Amino acid sequence: MSRRRIGFWYRFAAVLCKPPLVVLIKRDWRGMENIPAEGGFITAVNHNSHVDPFAYAHFQYNTGRVPRFLAKAALFRKGFVGAAMRGTGQIPVYRESTDALSAFRAAIEAVERGECVAFYPEGTLTRDPDGWPMTGKTGAARVALQTKCPVIPVAQWGANELLPPYAKKPNLLPRKTHRVLAGPPVDLSRFYGKDMTPDLLKEATEVIMAAVTALLEEIRGEKAPETPYDPRQVRIEQRRRAAAKAKTQQEEGQGA
Repeated sequence: MSRRRIGFWYRFAAVLCKPPLVVLIKRDWRGMENIPAEGGFITAVNHNSHVDPFAYAHFQYNTGRVPRFLAKAALFRKGFVGAAMRGTGQIPVYRESTDALSAFRAAIEAVERGECVAFYPEGTLTRDPDGWPMTGKTGAARVALQTKCPVIPVAQWGANELLPPYAKKPNLLPRKTHRVLAGPPVDLSRFYGKDMTPDLLKEATEVIMAAVTALLEEIRGEKAPETPYDPRQVRIEQRRRAAAKAKTQQEEGQGA
């Protein structure tokens, strides 16, 4: 099967979600022609607001190729939320798995069935002070190299102006514009047939994130930082500074 029908649950979700999105957000959507009409593929999308999964899903829904997002497996188990997650074909991630690749087995199977699987490679809302994409995690690259499917980079901007990262209240007025730009597939062919070592996955992920960042530069009309924000390196530097400060305080106390 080359593509999956949208189905009742996704149409039901669209009926619930599209009207408020249309009211709250204007749309400037480009690059729909780069979304494959048939076959399995991945989209790699930047993440800068708790609202943007809904806004991006609206864009993707309108292409006729609905996205299957990755979500914690626990969300699929009970109640209406679980029924909706299962019914809309979202992808459970089994975080307890000790095998990094098997944690994405459902995503791999979905791509092989002809689905679109949407990845937020950053893994969380960006912590870059200016909203640029951070360094990515390797999940999207793993699935892409395992399946050799197209990887479509997608940049979005505007949902973060409606609800900034980590904000509790939306900024409704003036009405915001959700800008989306989908690019052509990322060329990962040079990585095919090689052992998926950490270094190779890191390099492939950097190629994907560079494509997403370039699209966001086009949307914003600005240049991104030369070095992406790296939460891991920031934490290491914070711990280093804290340790240095504690050592200085200890030495001053001994001197006194």
